[in-house]
Amino acid sequence: MSLLQIAEPNQSANPHEHKYALGIDLGTTRSMVAVVRSGKAALLETSLSSNDQTAKDTLLPSVVYYGNTEGVDTPIVGSDALSYFETDPANTIISAKRFMGRSVKDIKFSHPYQLKSSDTNVDAMPSFVTAQGDISPVAVSAEILKTLQKRAQSALPDGSIQGAVITVPAYFDEAQRQATKDAAKLAGLEVLRLLNEPTAAAVAYGLDSKNDNSNKQEHIYLIYDLGGGTFDVSLLKMTEGVFEVLATGGNSALGGDDMDRQIMGWLLTQAGLSPKNLTAQQRTHIARQAEAYKQALTHEDSVEVALDIANTQWQGRLTSEDLVQIVEPITRRTLSTCEQVMRDANIDMSQLDEIIMVGGSTRMPVIQKAVAEFFDKAPLSHLNPDEVVALGAAQVAEQLIKKDKSNNVLLLDVTPLSLGLETMGGLVEVVIPRNTPIPVAKKQTFTTYQDGQTGMVIHVVQGERDTVENCRSLGRFELYGIPPMKAGLARIEVTFDIDANGQLSVSAFEATSGVKSDIKITPSYGLSDEQQEQLLRAGFENAAQDKLARSLIEAKVEAEREILALQSALQEFGSLLTEEEISNLQQAMQSLDEALKQDTAAKQEAELQAIKANVEQQQAKLKPLSDTFAARIMDQSVQQSLAGTSTETWSD
Repeated sequence: MSLLQIAEPNQSANPHEHKYALGIDLGTTRSMVAVVRSGKAALLETSLSSNDQTAKDTLLPSVVYYGNTEGVDTPIVGSDALSYFETDPANTIISAKRFMGRSVKDIKFSHPYQLKSSDTNVDAMPSFVTAQGDISPVAVSAEILKTLQKRAQSALPDGSIQGAVITVPAYFDEAQRQATKDAAKLAGLEVLRLLNEPTAAAVAYGLDSKNDNSNKQEHIYLIYDLGGGTFDVSLLKMTEGVFEVLATGGNSALGGDDMDRQIMGWLLTQAGLSPKNLTAQQRTHIARQAEAYKQALTHEDSVEVALDIANTQWQGRLTSEDLVQIVEPITRRTLSTCEQVMRDANIDMSQLDEIIMVGGSTRMPVIQKAVAEFFDKAPLSHLNPDEVVALGAAQVAEQLIKKDKSNNVLLLDVTPLSLGLETMGGLVEVVIPRNTPIPVAKKQTFTTYQDGQTGMVIHVVQGERDTVENCRSLGRFELYGIPPMKAGLARIEVTFDIDANGQLSVSAFEATSGVKSDIKITPSYGLSDEQQEQLLRAGFENAAQDKLARSLIEAKVEAEREILALQSALQEFGSLLTEEEISNLQQAMQSLDEALKQDTAAKQEAELQAIKANVEQQQAKLKPLSDTFAARIMDQSVQQSLAGTSTETWSD
């Protein structure tokens, strides 16, 4: 006779069953999942390939193959997908994280993919055109998350997974965070929290319980996080178990991938080749070579390199000293961001207790050396930089699922970008400045612009520029029912509220009438419930957008930038031109400026075509003049660089 287990109402039938929450690092290059078991966070491993059941690894390449090679008609994820990258790069999606929450105009880095945009929303994420259809970056990330979830399900008891903490770069904006949540929802994962990667790293290092035998009540840490495709830097203050993010910065499109491209450019230059003359497959092959050479220099001082492509053969040697020069533009950008973050927080280098290195790219000695020299302090890097974020996420996930307040680290993150609304003239009024700790709620009072105004549109934007057109639109809502009165008398209170997950809600309240309106911001790059359902069926249904209107706007923006650049150049290098050349250049600039001032509002297609043609015509007239000017500036710079020093100045 067996014993029956009796459960009380509203209680689990298996009261002793352990519940787990996953910590997931959804990385640009590699992803992984961790969980806390027996009080210790550990990564979950799986077979490296479906063809090799013996070799195990914790890292999952963030790669999904959507080709039809050899009868493949379903997505392939991980190492097996990576094997198709050289032979079929257009259908092998790598670094999808760099595309998350971005529109076509935001994607300025090189890639081998054909992108398809929406015809109804110019700010929407484009889809990858593949042999298996149009695939959203959200869908790619969802496939990676599904694979990680399956890995966890195979290692843990059935039905024991209660949710996940997913990490994101600290500098991810609203749209990118929303896209990450959409991917998790599509994968069937409950998101307990989106956690900033630097904060997760700090938790993994146990900085919350750090004891340095000093009497310091506060400790300040700088987290330097350089991954495959993103860079983050965060300043954290630790006070009695409370993590407070003082400031954050970074670039969601800067990382090891860019170093690979720099090395690739160096290789092609040495071999006398141009990437324009290579096929996509050839460029992919060289990129893989560049990555292998970069990894080899992690352990060696130099490496033999060889190219045999496009009927060209070249052999040489790549040294650590060469690599320093090759990647210097990237290291300089990361350290410049570190400087800016410290300025934002009003923190001096001498106040830093530790510099923590996170991300696979920080394995490179050239990066470690650059950081150590910049801060005059050896960085902390004894934990595996690839694993540290996932391990920290697992610890936070465990605390959330257990609701263990006695051991619950309080995380005070910040909003990475300023949030505000549009005022008259297209200007931005900032309500919540960047680097404000969250959760937060802030209120500001506005008024009407015209006599008798009974309604207004609240346009919510995100960014650091003064004008709406240079910021990202997050959403609009309307407030009606304002009593008619003289302009300036109405009092409209607008409240911005950000919760612990970074979810923004905006409400407007008119004090006289009591009318109220609000909106929960879902950025335009995110997906509605209807769109998610559509994605489950067949992906985004994208079509060609209004190319004419967009191309006109882009042409005007580019022309305005050119005029400003030329005006600045004339002030600095005007002496390189004759008076006649200056006059001709200024006349051409004025003609282009007049073309740009043409009103495009409410114009028919033929009228817009004519305006665009006029702008392009004036640009064409300006181009040879500006090219000549630019060439002279370049010649002067080259001559100065080649001048060097003379032997007379040498000392014995």
